[in-house]
Amino acid sequence: MVFSSLLFLFWFLPIFFLIYYLAPPKFKNAVLLTGSIAFYAWGEPKFLILIFISIFVNYIAGIVMSKVSYKKIVLIIALLYDFSMLLVFKYTNFFIENLNSIAGLNIELVDITLPLGISFYTFQIASYIIDLYKGEIEAEKNIINLGTYLCMFPQLIAGPIVVYSDVSKKLHERRIILFDIEEGIRIFILGLGSKVIIANNVGSLFDRAVELGFSNISMPLAWLSMISYTLQIYFDFNGYSLMAIGLGKMLGFDFPKNFDFPYISRSLTEFWRRWHITLSTWFREYIYIPLGGNRRGKARTYVNLFIVWALTGFWHGASWNFILWGLFFFVMLSIEKTWLMKFLDKNKIISHIYALLLISLSWMIFAITDMRELGTFIGRLFSFSYSNDFIYYLRNYAGIIIVGCIFATPVFKNVYEKYKRSFAGILVSVVILVISVAYLTDATYNPFLYFRF
Repeated sequence: MVFSSLLFLFWFLPIFFLIYYLAPPKFKNAVLLTGSIAFYAWGEPKFLILIFISIFVNYIAGIVMSKVSYKKIVLIIALLYDFSMLLVFKYTNFFIENLNSIAGLNIELVDITLPLGISFYTFQIASYIIDLYKGEIEAEKNIINLGTYLCMFPQLIAGPIVVYSDVSKKLHERRIILFDIEEGIRIFILGLGSKVIIANNVGSLFDRAVELGFSNISMPLAWLSMISYTLQIYFDFNGYSLMAIGLGKMLGFDFPKNFDFPYISRSLTEFWRRWHITLSTWFREYIYIPLGGNRRGKARTYVNLFIVWALTGFWHGASWNFILWGLFFFVMLSIEKTWLMKFLDKNKIISHIYALLLISLSWMIFAITDMRELGTFIGRLFSFSYSNDFIYYLRNYAGIIIVGCIFATPVFKNVYEKYKRSFAGILVSVVILVISVAYLTDATYNPFLYFRF
């Protein structure tokens, strides 16, 4: 089940929230956990057992850790379980393929499906057990509360990554007020519009380029398709995050912001302060700083950065293009850190062009898993070949591309924030909702790009 579906909007949400709001406070976590299990089970019931085992293993580990002196052993056992499940389901075939290639073997690939959300909920439960080991939180004594933390359906599938300390107080006691419900509905509708109206419409252009074959497209069409994917992945993922944050508000939780208009950045360093903020924070707090951060000299700093960005790429997918994507950012961030940032800080226009160009190129590394096809596409970007193939697509997609470019800046948000509680603001929300539902009623193209990461 996805947020941008009629089933979710008109069946799951009304029924769930009716029960949730009527339930006494002491039963709300149980209702939320049950609803979240039903939400997940609708798509992949066979993988519910993984979530249940994860809750149980880490619950027991937390209780034991709070009572014994050999905490590190308990930590290692819990993390070995958590990440072994991620490695098995996400990377088994990747390792087999590369072993076959390197050693000349012929090991058969495993028929294995990647469970939805496993990358996200693994990081969440790992943060709980690590913070417990560090003494920053207390062990959760109620398994229902811990299960609710891990399984909350708004951010179960694709984040934002919520660490336990962000929601621990609200798990035990929270007030649900009308203002938060109203705010949550507004945020949810904005996210739905971002996903359905912009991402779905602009994203199909890149798919058309894939269907045509990269070797058959002109340079203008290659640039158009790259721009379309750059907009699609932002409005797709940010739309999901906004819907998750809005649903969290309606439930009585405050989930952290995940995006802050990343395409207005003037460097890749700034981009990663604005893009997928909860993931960047997780890697900084649980990988980069424990490795020593920048406290052990320049050489060690770059080694730490290399490890973090290699892992960031690998976390996104079991394919070499994701690792290359992570290492691309390592190289460029290192260059910025060494000398380029001084130049970018002094040249506002050039820095914006530089950032947008490299961000867009990075998304092509991210999107195209076949390395030969990636080389072909990049070659078309700079081929100086011209044909009229792009004119048809420009006519059909120019409007939504312009809309996407405008809404990727804070212009709309700044105006909307002033008037969101006025009649005009309410009318805008209603119009966005109606248009989104109309699209969903007739649409067949409705992917969520981050669901399988």
